[in-house]
Amino acid sequence: MTDQVISGAPDETPYARLTPDTVVHAVEQAGFLADGRVLALNSYENRVYQVGIDDAPPVIVKFYRPGRWTRQAILEEHQFALDLASADIPVVAPLLIQGESLLVYEGYPFAVYPRRGGRWPDLDSAEDRVLMGRFLGRLHGRGRAGHFTDRPRLEPASWAAQSSATVLKGDWLPDYQVDRYREVTEQLMDGIAAAFEAVGPIGRLRIHGDCHRGNILWTETGPHFVDLDDCMTGPAVQDVWMLLAGQHEERRSQLRDLLEGYEQFAEFDRIELALIEPLRALRMMHYAAWLARRWSDPAFPKAFPWFAGPRYWDDHVRELTEQLAALDEPALRV
Repeated sequence: MTDQVISGAPDETPYARLTPDTVVHAVEQAGFLADGRVLALNSYENRVYQVGIDDAPPVIVKFYRPGRWTRQAILEEHQFALDLASADIPVVAPLLIQGESLLVYEGYPFAVYPRRGGRWPDLDSAEDRVLMGRFLGRLHGRGRAGHFTDRPRLEPASWAAQSSATVLKGDWLPDYQVDRYREVTEQLMDGIAAAFEAVGPIGRLRIHGDCHRGNILWTETGPHFVDLDDCMTGPAVQDVWMLLAGQHEERRSQLRDLLEGYEQFAEFDRIELALIEPLRALRMMHYAAWLARRWSDPAFPKAFPWFAGPRYWDDHVRELTEQLAALDEPALRV
C-alpha cells in the first residue's frame, strides 16, 4: 500500500458504512472468531468498539477516521506504542496480525488491541502523582531515543492561527461576538508566539501529545495509556500540564510531585514551565476549531448540541479573555 492518505467513506459522513456487521467482519478478517457482541466505546475522532470473541477475552478495535492520516503516520504511532511496550512501559500497543499492526477492511483502516481494564486516575495523593511522573519520565526517556518523520510537529503559532481562521470562516459566532473573538484570538496568538520566543530553543521529542486523564487507566499496579492517536513531536511540558487541575497552589503541589517522579528517569527543563498557559490557550482554541471541522459528522451534533448555540460562544470568548490575562501572570514554579 502506498503512503497516501487512507480514504474510505465520504468526509461528510465518514462512518456511514461502519455498521456492527462491518465491525464483526473486519475482526473476523483479522483472524478472530467474533461472537456477535459489539459495544461502542467513547470516541469521536475515530470509532472504537469492544468486540466479543468466542472462548477468549474481548478485543478492542479502533477504526481510524478515513482521510485523516497517511498509512506511514499511523504505523509510526503503532511503532511508538510497540517500542514503549517492549521497554515494559505500560502502554496498550496494537496486536500484530501476521506481522501487521494496521489492517484495512472495506476502506476503513483499523487496528486490534487487547482489552485492558482500569479506572479514571484521580491523582489525589502525592504517591499516585509521583508514580504518574515516573511513568511519564520513562515514556519521555524512550521518546528521546528516536524521532518521528510523519507524525505532526507541535507548532503553536500556526496551529493557533489555523484554529482562529476555522472558527471565523464558519457561521458559528453570534454577530455581536465576531469582532471580540477576532480581537482576543489575535492577542492570544501574539502572546503565544511571544512566550515561545522568550523561552528560546527547547528540546523536542516524541510525546503522547494528548496526555489528559481520559487517556489514562489506573489499576492496582499504576497507570497505563490506552491511546497514542495524537502522538507528535513536541516539548515535554505538553505531556505534563494537562495532568494538573485546580487552583494555583493545588497545581503547584501536583506539579512538584509529578516532577519528583519524572526526574528519576528523565531530565526536565524547568524553563518549559513558562509555556503552560500559552499551551492551555492553544488547546482551548484548538478544541473549538476541532468541533467546527467535524460538525458534518452526524456523531458531533448529537454529542455536542450546545456547540451551535450562542451561550457556548459567549462562554468561550469569556474564557479566552480570561486566558489572555493568565498569559501575563507569573509562570507556575516549583
